[in-house]
Amino acid sequence: MDEFNNMPLDEMIKLVQEGNDEAQNYLLKMYQPFIAKCVSEVCKRYIDPEQDDEFSIGLSAFNDALLSFSAERGSSFFSFAKLVVKRRVIDYIRYIKKAPVAASLDETYDVEQMENPLEVAAAKEAYIQEQDAWHRKEEIKDYKEKLATYKLSLLELTEVSPKHQDARESAVEVAKILFHDKALREYVRAKKRLPIKDLIQKVNVSKKTLERNRKFILAMFIVLNEDYVYLKDYLRGGG
Repeated sequence: MDEFNNMPLDEMIKLVQEGNDEAQNYLLKMYQPFIAKCVSEVCKRYIDPEQDDEFSIGLSAFNDALLSFSAERGSSFFSFAKLVVKRRVIDYIRYIKKAPVAASLDETYDVEQMENPLEVAAAKEAYIQEQDAWHRKEEIKDYKEKLATYKLSLLELTEVSPKHQDARESAVEVAKILFHDKALREYVRAKKRLPIKDLIQKVNVSKKTLERNRKFILAMFIVLNEDYVYLKDYLRGGG
């Protein structure tokens, strides 16, 4: 596999997506430490690739990321893969926490020592809420990094966010139009600013309003452009 040593990552990913098993196996082996780190951040403990089921889940998710990644989305492969791996591991943890405990082979057990079902349910719910809070925090951390590439910040976003709900909803709709138009989307990704002149022809909003809300629209565009779950829930709620 020496042929892959000096090959750019994007070219290898393209080979994987074209069905090249050698490139696929090379990347899966090469990035095991990256996968283990992502899984470890979710599980909050050291992950042994040889022993932990969670690593196998992460490896499978990384493979899916290789097969589904598209550079046209604007994010780096590693940002995309990290979110895919972490989300898959979280889903797996939720699944095993919800799954009923298997009975012993002879199906005998002491009823007196069984856990209180209400306590078990409460513990599972608390765990899921904890994982949701952690995942939301990870998304916001990643979002801050993406905002910075547009010379924006969360603090600034709170200051420029439209005060009235209808104005916010209108700005979100503009961001959606911007994102779904390929030419405008590529412009924003490349230039990190709004194409006001072209955008004004596609939206029912004045130039003055676009310019006043440009930072908020860009911030909403970033949410649409990334693989966020919780922040996209905000968009659905806001427009």
